[in-house]
Amino acid sequence: MEQSLVDNFFQAIRSRQYTQLQQMLKEHPELVSARDPRGSTPLILTTYLGDLPATKMLVRAGAPLDERDSMGNTALMGVSFKGFRNLAAFLLEAGADPNVRSGNGGTALHFAAMFNKAEIAEVLLKQGADAGAKDDQGLTAAEQAKNQGFAELAERLR
Repeated sequence: MEQSLVDNFFQAIRSRQYTQLQQMLKEHPELVSARDPRGSTPLILTTYLGDLPATKMLVRAGAPLDERDSMGNTALMGVSFKGFRNLAAFLLEAGADPNVRSGNGGTALHFAAMFNKAEIAEVLLKQGADAGAKDDQGLTAAEQAKNQGFAELAERLR
């Protein structure tokens, strides 16, 4: 895949050029799996930006839901720490796995816990997130929330 094509695709995502995105995906469906210089996929970028229309477009085009970036994080992990409930719900409904592990062994629930995103944690739990999963430090999401000073969320995660 030509680097200039990939660069243009990521620029279209950042500038929310939906018509251009749609056309590029039609002509080059392989772009759903492209990587930017930081190792992010198009789906990771659209979710990080909180862009539901572009996220839906990419998922319809077959973007891999659980692909990790260079840090080992998925799109679902990103929306979990940013607090984008609508995107979390959409990704989970589309089939994203809430129990995929990041580079440090944490799950999306760990991210929600560390950033006090109770609504996200609720959505994740309803969609099968494992509250007992431990990260590489041996901590559950509840323990992470407690360590960050989020006692109320920690209790809800127990």
